[in-house]
Amino acid sequence: MSAQSKEKEDEDFKLEAGTSSAAGPSRERAVEDIPETVDDFLRNFLHRLGLRRTQDSFEVEWYGWAHKVLTEPLSIAPPAAGVLFLPDAITHKQLLETELENVLMDTKRFKQDVLSARDSLVWMQRDRDLHQLHHRRCSEDTKHLLEDIKRLKKRLESYEPVLRHLDDKYQATLRQKMLLSLENQRLLNTSEAKLSQDQSKTEKSGKKRSGTPRHPKDSEIPVYGRRFHGQHPQYKRAHSFSLLGSIKAHHLPISSISLHPQKNILASASDDCSWRLWMLPASREKVAQMVLTGEGHSDWLSGCSFHPEGTKLATTSGDATVRLWDFSCGRCVLTLSGHSRPTWGCSFHSCGDFLASCSSDKTAKLWDLNSQRCRLTMRRHSASVNSVCFQHLSNNVLTSSADKSVALWDIRLGVCTASFHGHQHPCNHATFGLAEEVMASCDTRGTVNVWDIRTPASPVRTIDAGPLSANQVALSPSGKILAVASSDGLVRLVDVDSYVVWKLLGHKDSVNTIIFDHKGETVMSAGSDGLINVCM
Repeated sequence: MSAQSKEKEDEDFKLEAGTSSAAGPSRERAVEDIPETVDDFLRNFLHRLGLRRTQDSFEVEWYGWAHKVLTEPLSIAPPAAGVLFLPDAITHKQLLETELENVLMDTKRFKQDVLSARDSLVWMQRDRDLHQLHHRRCSEDTKHLLEDIKRLKKRLESYEPVLRHLDDKYQATLRQKMLLSLENQRLLNTSEAKLSQDQSKTEKSGKKRSGTPRHPKDSEIPVYGRRFHGQHPQYKRAHSFSLLGSIKAHHLPISSISLHPQKNILASASDDCSWRLWMLPASREKVAQMVLTGEGHSDWLSGCSFHPEGTKLATTSGDATVRLWDFSCGRCVLTLSGHSRPTWGCSFHSCGDFLASCSSDKTAKLWDLNSQRCRLTMRRHSASVNSVCFQHLSNNVLTSSADKSVALWDIRLGVCTASFHGHQHPCNHATFGLAEEVMASCDTRGTVNVWDIRTPASPVRTIDAGPLSANQVALSPSGKILAVASSDGLVRLVDVDSYVVWKLLGHKDSVNTIIFDHKGETVMSAGSDGLINVCM
């Protein structure tokens, strides 16, 4: 080769080298633009050289590594940019296989959901058919009941004239009997000899209203004239009462309290089957002292009442008996058994010879303490008789019942002289006022009615002490303050003139019973928390 030609080849080589160096970036960019030719170049290069085993090893390792990168992208570090390039067909195939697996799984899940939905639909259709059948039966029963109600209403309307006629006949008979009784009393008062003769005849052949023969030891019911009411004494305002102190009298709820007729002694009856006497403190510094206690009932005590002389105490209980306790000997001296169900309360006549009791057997009974027997059974209420109360210096007895009514009885005649219908819920208690012909009653809805005994048609005033039950009411001696024991733990004092209500706190649970002292200056209450609160 000549020197000129050699120099020319060197220049061409340099030119190609310069060109290749100048075109280097463009070629790299071309490789970046078409990266899939790299593996083809390597396969073609190995194929031309005849390196078959090297080519097979390269393809196996190349595609295996690429597949591993696609299936485990998180466990392998991502390759550098421009290094890993896979064919589009293989990548697309793998993506389609993955989507196919997801679609098959979704299809299987949707098939299961459809089957469960079909089963649910079948059950719902069965329930629908069952409810439709039950609805048709209820509709038919309702239709029959409405027809029965209409038929009963027509029958009731047909009975109303007969009931009115019977009521008129009863009232006429009652008036006739009252006139005969008054005439007999006038004749009895004119001659003592004639009175003794009438008594002997009665012992031989006469019968009482209750159907029992006269007993030789029976007490005579006294005759009271017109009650005189003087001017009202000075009384304490309702808003001036405040809590003086509390007595932890019993561990179980206290159902009733009663004040001694002369002394400052309080009796309490509790669910623990015992009664206790407490000497009340005269000031805040002193503590109440228990004077006496008694046990003898086999069940809870529901009521207690002092004898007018203050020497005895009567108690009622869930064992359906009434017991009389004598303080001088400290024991039960008389047990009166005549009620068939629990007795709720008792009250002494002003003369002290008679005791009235009430029971859940729908009756109230008048007991003669001298002959120790029942002289009269008062039957009128259609439900439990919840309270009984004698009017002071009178032969009138007041009873309240769960049949939502209050009844006034004359024990000399043995009849109900008046009925008071104004409550919409069962009556819990009713009591007389000392100063006037006024009484008060309360019910389980917290409604308190104030009545005039002479006009029983409607209450004089209605007081809302709800929504919980009003368990007992008490009128002060002056008749100017009304106290209400409520199940919400409050004692409500009502000014009878203005009917303004004041609330006293102190109890932690339901207040079951409440009373005034003899002067109306102290209010005593007791409840389910076993406490006796004294407010002055």
